[in-house]
Amino acid sequence: MTSLRDEIILILDFGSQYTQLIARRIREKRVYCEIVPFNHSIEAIRKMQPKGLVLSGGPGSVYEDNAPHPDPRIFSLNIPVLGICYGLQLIGHFLGGEVKNAARREYGHAVLFVDDYSDLFHDMPSELNVWMSHGDHLVSLPSDFQKLAHTENAEIAAIADRQRLIYGIQFHPEVVHTEQGERILENFVYRICQCTGQWTPEHFVESSIEMIRDQVGEGKVLCGLSGGVDSAVTSRLIHQAIGGQLTSVFVNNGLLRKNEAEEVLQAFSDLHPVYVDATESFLSDLAGVIDPEIKRKSIGRRFIDVFEKEAKRIGRVRFLAQGTLYPDVIESVSTWGPSATIKSHHNVGGLPERMNLSLVEPLRELFKDEVRAVGKVLGIPDSILRRHPFPGPGLAVRILGEVTQNRIDLLREADVIFIDELKTSGYYDKVWQAFVALLPVQTVGVMGDERTYEHAVVLRAVTSQDGMTADWAKLPDDLLTRVSNRIINEVRGINRVVYDVSSKPPGTIEWE
Repeated sequence: MTSLRDEIILILDFGSQYTQLIARRIREKRVYCEIVPFNHSIEAIRKMQPKGLVLSGGPGSVYEDNAPHPDPRIFSLNIPVLGICYGLQLIGHFLGGEVKNAARREYGHAVLFVDDYSDLFHDMPSELNVWMSHGDHLVSLPSDFQKLAHTENAEIAAIADRQRLIYGIQFHPEVVHTEQGERILENFVYRICQCTGQWTPEHFVESSIEMIRDQVGEGKVLCGLSGGVDSAVTSRLIHQAIGGQLTSVFVNNGLLRKNEAEEVLQAFSDLHPVYVDATESFLSDLAGVIDPEIKRKSIGRRFIDVFEKEAKRIGRVRFLAQGTLYPDVIESVSTWGPSATIKSHHNVGGLPERMNLSLVEPLRELFKDEVRAVGKVLGIPDSILRRHPFPGPGLAVRILGEVTQNRIDLLREADVIFIDELKTSGYYDKVWQAFVALLPVQTVGVMGDERTYEHAVVLRAVTSQDGMTADWAKLPDDLLTRVSNRIINEVRGINRVVYDVSSKPPGTIEWE
């Protein structure tokens, strides 16, 4: 049986905002793709045995001080290379071409004129609308390279050294604004890298079961079950691999949605989960805490505390299973050198240094839609797979400011109204994620001819494919009106409802 990494395309990340999108596009071709820092060691790259390398774009210039430069030996590995934008300029810079600051920079749409239709542009039109984002450009070709395409402002917009299988393009094929962009990546993956496209959900399940068995051996595993898609798929996958060696634990941290504890225990009754009510401990830890990072890390520590106590009670538990996903890893751990960590996730960056259990994270390399596809293979019902993402720290990061029981109760009542109206109107499955956040302000209102001074809440609903980027959902006015009226009329203590029209980036989906 083939393993998960029999075919892998490796992306060296130079800081492009589109790096994760490149990975997604390649995975859509049924080829596994992973992102590593630009300075990933040559020894580590050789060990991974990739079928091809992609050099991502980036905001820098190849000539700047401290510009991100890879080990130049990547061009001598005898594997195909595709440089995108900054990646093309690196190829030129390292292999004897010349890169200069462009007299006319290109940002946004441009027309690409194809000069050579073999391999990378196989079966393409002569002109393509593409998406540019560069201030430097290649002005002379390295030795043994040919020009494949140009634009009005960039005489060299695509290059190739077919002997060494090194290619470069000045535009971004991964964004939807580039016509035939997916076909270009497909040509690189299949025609140039000679991948066969065997990475399917079924293949993932088979290979993951094998890896889980290899990692765990005869050991016992504890899995934190939350009722969300990620933990559901994690539990099912591990149970399929090791059966009775797994114990699923559902922890009520007091920060769940309304009636969630009862619903989860019923939905997963066949796994016989252990129920732990740790509400008092979690809320005690959060008393007086305002900073969202402190909230996340405090909750992460308490979860681990609870799991370790359960592990001791069960006896001889060596592993903790978590539904960590690839976006969690990317947002919690800096991928490109000094780039900033966006936020800590309780099951990644929020883990305490002291750990008495080893981690089992079978979904760590998947995006959310890939997890749902795996869940379908495992037979998990759509009612679970279609659930909107819910943060590990729960309502704590949807309550801006201090978390108190009164504020939790207010938010729960408002949130259940929003979700109920979305389901009734048929919009629940049309959005990626929707929720209510409680703001740390009170506003003046009028109810029954009397002045009120009560809490304000914000409705958040976004559309997305994987949570890495998102746009605010254009919900109908009448739906928003019903939600607002119901919350204000039915939840005593809230007198104002607003709607968030921010995208990601620049915002994140969650408010904290």
